[in-house]
Amino acid sequence: MKKPFIIFPLAVTVFAIAACNLSGRSADSVAGNDTAKTSAAGITPSTTAKILVAHYLNLKNALAKDNSNAAATAGKSLADGFAKFDRSTLNEVQKKNFADIADDAQQMAKHIGESAGKLPHQREHFDMLSKDMYDMVKLFGASQPLYVDRCPMYNDKKGAIWLSETKAISNPYFGTDMPTCGTIKEELK
Repeated sequence: MKKPFIIFPLAVTVFAIAACNLSGRSADSVAGNDTAKTSAAGITPSTTAKILVAHYLNLKNALAKDNSNAAATAGKSLADGFAKFDRSTLNEVQKKNFADIADDAQQMAKHIGESAGKLPHQREHFDMLSKDMYDMVKLFGASQPLYVDRCPMYNDKKGAIWLSETKAISNPYFGTDMPTCGTIKEELK
């Protein structure tokens, strides 16, 4: 009969330890919400930038596959991530530079999110968004190797850049029509 008396206190102790370990974390961070306010989970601006880049890469990959609906979903996630970015942890120079980048990037991402079924229109906004994302990565650094690719044919042969996580060219501007059109212009680390 002594075994139940040992198991119950042990279970209570394990539960209490687990509860203490979670007490300092926000509900969003416990639930895995990666776009929660950065300071709420103690996340650095560079970590939040990494999350934004991940949303951007999802968007790029959807456009490369001509998947307008997936691009819209990724655009919404990216816009939401910019909206929730906690700028209070930035120094004054970062705040100014990030404000210039984020306000425009958020609008471009939001517009892409609202334009499901309109691939050419999404790609127009992706062109402008890519320039902002490049600037953001330059500001906070790349937490992974990224490649700056350029398509010389897009926009009446004026060209356009995008960021990629792979060396293989997968063109988001022409998608499946010209999937390998482009070259690597720069590597960001």
